[in-house]
Amino acid sequence: MLILAPMQGLTELLFRRAFYRCFPGAFDYAISPFISLTHGNLRDAEKKLTDVLPQNNRDAMLLIPQILGYENAEFVDLANRLFDLGYREVNWNLGCPMRRVAHKHRGSGMLPYPDEIRSVLEYVLPRIKPSLSVKIRLGYYCADEIDAVVPVLNDFPLDNVTIHPRIGKQMYSGRPDLQKFQRVLPSVHHRVIYNGDVFSVADYKKIRSLFPSVNHVMIGRGALYNPMLPIQIRQQCPEDFPLSDKLQESFQNVPSIPYFIQSLMEDILQMDISHQAKGRKMKEYWCLLSRALPGTEARKRHVLHADRLEDIHRLILEMAK
Repeated sequence: MLILAPMQGLTELLFRRAFYRCFPGAFDYAISPFISLTHGNLRDAEKKLTDVLPQNNRDAMLLIPQILGYENAEFVDLANRLFDLGYREVNWNLGCPMRRVAHKHRGSGMLPYPDEIRSVLEYVLPRIKPSLSVKIRLGYYCADEIDAVVPVLNDFPLDNVTIHPRIGKQMYSGRPDLQKFQRVLPSVHHRVIYNGDVFSVADYKKIRSLFPSVNHVMIGRGALYNPMLPIQIRQQCPEDFPLSDKLQESFQNVPSIPYFIQSLMEDILQMDISHQAKGRKMKEYWCLLSRALPGTEARKRHVLHADRLEDIHRLILEMAK
């Protein structure tokens, strides 16, 4: 399986809907950007849950919501609310590396404290209706922290464990520690999903070759640098992804990357936010998606130097032809 990774502010509904419209069947499902337990009232959560509400995701890829935080009662309330909305699995974020998150013992900042992880799981799992999966890193301060976390996870009936083989302090710098991932893999009693630096078909093949027991791969930035990547992987790895005639035909007729960029930008224009916010969002996506387009870096930077929304939009459309 190929899974779209959660990236806060990027793989939100807007992106997932446009991606599914242009490249249906490319990903098997997505993990949503995290829903924090600390912001807003969960009992009046329509705004908080906008990104995952089923009525908003009818024309988007299949989704598993992700929860960030350790507040037990709120965790149970949110997970059960999501179950009532139709979700049969939720994911617990133990991997977010952002300092403002990690310094509060959330995301990867909780990995140095396996007893706290155990305490949450002991409280939450008997009380929630959906199944639970977790997304982790090797640790926050050092990769050996995972050695104390895995035995805790093994004691609970989790659906799966996604491992990004970096530590939180690294953010996204350096290379994934594949040797540590290989050493820890046999000790995990749950299905393992690999996540980290899959930017090409060669990267995917390398992971599958090194870890043949891992047949679920999560792709994050790779899908923003090259939106065609999951389709390329499926087409070039038929032993992993036997394609039906219908899906093969669909992949042969998918729109181009420039069309996807144009479509995404048109969706941004329809958002109920200020012109300034629309411009910032267009630039944010452009910084990533423009890597898939030919052209000089100097020319691409013209977008980032533009101030007016109309100019930002016009320049992107001109370069994404």
